Amino acid sequence: MAGGMKRLAKDTAIYGLSSIVGRFLNWMMVPLYTRVLAGGTKDFGTVTNLYGWTALLLVLLCYGMETGLFRFINKKEEREPMRVYGTTLYSLGFTSVLFFAVCMCILYPVSRWLDYAAHPEYIGMLAAIVAMDAFCCMPFAYLRYRRKAVRFAAVKLANIGLNILLNIFFLVVCPFVHSSHPEWMEWFYRADYGVGYILVSNVIASAFTFCALLPEILPGFRFGMDFRVLKQMLAYSFPILILGIAGILNQTADKILFLFLFEDRAYATAQLGIYGACFKIAVVMVMFVQAFRYAYEPFIFAKNRGNDNRKAYAEAMKYFIIFAWLIFLGVVFYLDDVLKYFVDARFYPGLKVVPVVMLGELCFGIYFNLSVWYKLTDRTAWGANFSIAGCLSTIAIIVLFVPRFGYMACAWASFASNLLMMMLSYFVGKKKYPVAYDLRSALLYSLLAAGLFAAGMLPHIEPTGLRILYRTVLWLLFACFTIKRDLPLSEIPYVGRYFKTN
Repeated sequence: MAGGMKRLAKDTAIYGLSSIVGRFLNWMMVPLYTRVLAGGTKDFGTVTNLYGWTALLLVLLCYGMETGLFRFINKKEEREPMRVYGTTLYSLGFTSVLFFAVCMCILYPVSRWLDYAAHPEYIGMLAAIVAMDAFCCMPFAYLRYRRKAVRFAAVKLANIGLNILLNIFFLVVCPFVHSSHPEWMEWFYRADYGVGYILVSNVIASAFTFCALLPEILPGFRFGMDFRVLKQMLAYSFPILILGIAGILNQTADKILFLFLFEDRAYATAQLGIYGACFKIAVVMVMFVQAFRYAYEPFIFAKNRGNDNRKAYAEAMKYFIIFAWLIFLGVVFYLDDVLKYFVDARFYPGLKVVPVVMLGELCFGIYFNLSVWYKLTDRTAWGANFSIAGCLSTIAIIVLFVPRFGYMACAWASFASNLLMMMLSYFVGKKKYPVAYDLRSALLYSLLAAGLFAAGMLPHIEPTGLRILYRTVLWLLFACFTIKRDLPLSEIPYVGRYFKTN
């Protein structure tokens, strides 16, 4: 690995601590939710739907300013980087407060439209979460710009840890105490308010994160707002907003639209709960892509790099594909015998979506790698076009096929849209900003992973222990081939020191 790639790998590892460990801890909440929520699959369907809306609204309220910050704060003509950062803080602060105020004014009509008329406070809490998290995305981006990966990871993990502790308190501790001494808790606790307590926990955790980031927020506010810079950033970021909306719809349209495609709302919510719980198992690939993204954007925009680093971008793509296939095989090989126990048995019918969803996320990760060409050349409109194409294909597949095939159509819609965006970005980028990606290695690793996947799934091996051993050997074959061909152990951050030779 070149020096720049070592730095990228190191930052990815640290950001991955917050992303992977955090997502893993949230992942560990899935068995809790699927077992303790009184409504079972229906309650988990409600959670899935609400957080689908949350993800979409977060993209709207961030409107591409994260990428805009990295682009403008690194420009040579911007002599005061802190003024750029301060401008983003004022901009997102204003829109976040405005969003929350508007939501409070139309709380009841929106609650009725979303079929939560019995719990309008769900929408109010969701608005508070979105407003705080959207604003906090800028101080988090600023930490990434300053390469304070440890501070970034610490705040993220503290947020997740507090959220989990509050969930355990409300969903486990309170019911246990209430069953024997209801008089102790009747002043604040309701036994039938499971979904509500998930939102309450999130509100408190988001408020904590805002307070924890004040050391990064207050200095930025002191530099005021530069309307000239804001105008330029908005012009640059607007296509990224369109890209982000289309991109997040590719990931959440299924969870948002699903309930509108069935006449029986209770049945639809229960089916969405099954899909949403099993989708969580595939989140391992999502957190790898996210960890890579956190490190990759500062890497490509860093102003101390040369004007042409296409070899580094090609190398990053190769290693991304290698690790993505390692993760894919690791999940699918242990899905039937180990990972399925993360959800209650009522959710097992949805396990078949996991490989399809992971393949879709792998394609999205490759698409993100390919996006370097239109971000560096300020042609972000192309990214918006690709995402719109993917979004339209996602919505079309969901609307046409979900009523007939249920949530499996959602999984295939995600895969198809991400594959389409990946192919479009590659072929257009090949003409606009050619990068010599190692297609031979990509094809080799993909074919090897496909062959090992088929070898691991097709034979029906009993007993379970022998099947797990057999699939573990197949996974190790892929890992050993990777180490032998492209990833010497001496080059891996934090591990390599133990394998270096004198």
